[in-house]
Amino acid sequence: MQITEETGQSGGRFIARVEGAEAEMTYSRASPQLIIIDHTGVPDSLRGKGVGQALALHAVEAARAGGWKIIPLCPFFKAQAQRHQEWRDVVN
Repeated sequence: MQITEETGQSGGRFIARVEGAEAEMTYSRASPQLIIIDHTGVPDSLRGKGVGQALALHAVEAARAGGWKIIPLCPFFKAQAQRHQEWRDVVN
């Protein structure tokens, strides 16, 4: 699975392309050290294949590499963060 990132002035998105379909996790940048994950969208054709989980893990790894924190407003990401206590170093 290939995950890429598109960024803009106030935020961006992580994109997973699988089997000709595209899933995304969008975020807003609150400060240079803080992002707010606000949406995860996975098409029905990709549900149950771990795509959302892969996007969430990618966001956590990007936060660790970039030295910033995540505020989880997206219900999916928030639920994943509650399941993965090892993400507490970057998830507020």
